[in-house]
Formats: sequence, structure tokens, C-alpha cells
Amino acid sequence: MGRSFPRKRESSDRAGSPPSRGRVDETARVCIAQIGAAHGVRGEVRLKAFTQDPLGVTRYGPLETEDGRRVEIEAARPAKDMLVARLKGVTDRNAAEALKNIRLYVAREKLPRPADDEFYHADLVGLAAVKADGEAIGTVKAVHNFGAGDLLEIEPAAGGATMMLPFTNATVPAIDIAGRRIVVEPPVDA
Repeated sequence: MGRSFPRKRESSDRAGSPPSRGRVDETARVCIAQIGAAHGVRGEVRLKAFTQDPLGVTRYGPLETEDGRRVEIEAARPAKDMLVARLKGVTDRNAAEALKNIRLYVAREKLPRPADDEFYHADLVGLAAVKADGEAIGTVKAVHNFGAGDLLEIEPAAGGATMMLPFTNATVPAIDIAGRRIVVEPPVDA
């Protein structure tokens, strides 16, 4: 399946998805890319796109950083599992290195409405995780993908170490964005 944005729950393990560690403004913006390391000496950067089509990040116009700075992608080209991008005003390696790990956001209204079984990661982070009987498990802290499918990082209600659960139909049989909760069937060993 490759990258997917918005993201569907998976019934089997498939690679690709944006990492989500938190919300900037859950109603106004959605993270669609993250700047990586500098590429070369002329100010280009590696860019991890979280859009279904990686080059789709170039179609939304100017993007914003978490602190509200405007970033314009002047050109982008595919390179292995990322893009190499030239950003407006970034003309040397030092300027490119200063942007490493900056997340880029787009106004939510510029994005397509997700299908019924698709979700923007920003909509999942912060939801209450409960068992089918209503017992609280915790809160969705993040959505990760390390190559074998999406994982929900759950911060336990009782405290302690977070747990990682596969974001599949079997493990997460119900998602209620409006009700701000997901129903989770944790594996026996979780």
C-alpha cells in the first residue's frame, strides 16, 4: 500500500505513515511533512512527506512550522524513501541544517475529507483508549510506523511505561472521533 494520508486502519501489516507525537492545533492544521538532514551544499533538505503521494506536499502552497513560520517548497524530487527539496530562502548547507526535524503543517481545510475508515493521525492523538466494556486503558499519545504497519502508542491511565499496539481492525475495532475515544482489544501479552 505504501504511504497513506489520511491513514486507514490495516487488516495486515503494510509499511508507511506519518509519525505523530502530539498536536499543534488539532482543528486548524495537520502535519504533512518533516524536514530531515541537509542534502548537499546548496541548501537542499531531505523531506519526509506524510501525504499519500509524497510529491503531494508541493501542491498545498506555503506550509507552516509549529511556531507559525512560513515555508515554501520551490522544488522537490524523489530520492529513495524521501524527497529532496529546495526551500525558498534556504541557499546554503548551514541554513538547511538549522531546519532539521522541523515539522510542516497545512491548514486542515486544504486537505481532503477522510473516507469513513480513514483517519488523520492528528485526529487520533489524544483520544481515550478503552476496552469494549468501557474500562479505561489510557490515551493515544502518538502514532508511529517503523516499517511494519501503524502502531498506536498508548499512555496508560494508571501511569507507567507506554504500550505499543498495532493499529489494525482486530486490535482497534471501533473509533469514535466525535466521542474522542477508541475501543481497544489489547493482545493478551500487552
